[in-house]
Amino acid sequence: MSDSTHDSVMPTRPGGAFPLAGREVARVGYGTMQLPRMSDPDAAREVLRRAYELGVNHFDTAHFYGDGTANRYLAETLGGKADVVIVTKLGARPPARGPMPLVPAQRPEQLRAQVHDNLRSLKAERLDVVNMRRIAPGIFPLPPSQMVRFDDQVAEMVALREQGLIGHIGLSTVSAAELRAALPAGIASVQNRYSLVSRGHEPALEIARAENIAWVPYFPLGGAFPGLAKVTHEPAVQQVAREIGASPVQVGLAWLLQHAPNTLLIPGTTSLAHLEQNVEAGAVVLSAEQVSRLDAVRPAAGVRGFLNRMRRP
Repeated sequence: MSDSTHDSVMPTRPGGAFPLAGREVARVGYGTMQLPRMSDPDAAREVLRRAYELGVNHFDTAHFYGDGTANRYLAETLGGKADVVIVTKLGARPPARGPMPLVPAQRPEQLRAQVHDNLRSLKAERLDVVNMRRIAPGIFPLPPSQMVRFDDQVAEMVALREQGLIGHIGLSTVSAAELRAALPAGIASVQNRYSLVSRGHEPALEIARAENIAWVPYFPLGGAFPGLAKVTHEPAVQQVAREIGASPVQVGLAWLLQHAPNTLLIPGTTSLAHLEQNVEAGAVVLSAEQVSRLDAVRPAAGVRGFLNRMRRP
């Protein structure tokens, strides 16, 4: 390998491996969203180093995580590692104020500008994989300037790839119909909200599975916003955890891994202990009977109700 500091023996990949961006990545990866909250930059870098030592080589990030802070930690800690795949995202930015968790940035020129933001903070000449976050009209309160045709967004991503600024195109928060329409462009990954208690995107998952596209669920344990169901609160999850001597978090993550072979997880944490527990979820094996009981958990309502509450004065 070009990285002389990398061990000659390939580390065990947590949860096994799946192809992404031309490399085999661990099915249990790491999401960097929480890193900018850490007051000690050295401690943040240590979390990344430890993840890599444990075999994690798939890292999910975005320039808008701390205005480039998470990206800079990645560049400083793991830049140059030949086996590492860094997946960035664009299509939204943090709000200056207000209740909404993000502000749409959907226009093609905004997508391009965010690619350059990520290149700069990652100190990279090309981004491995870029997930274009689709915010469709009717799902989120969009001003007219942000009501952009999906075809125009995909065309911009293809142009960025042809220009060598990105290696592979990913999509996020897309419907099954949008994913199918984008397949001719060549899609490497899909990052949608999905968990044991949130399975509304099952049709998109089925397409991704059939096309050997990486499926990367965000909010894999549910409960991202107040009032939304949490996987760890489900009695069936707690019971299975007791049976196998694992935590409810590990059971929720293990169910995702066993549900679809193309699933890649990106749980994030600022705790080394929690990081190790998340990685250990890759070794948790659920019996067919336990999977059947978990499959029977009734998925909760979607996030639309939360967004409607946020729109109220």
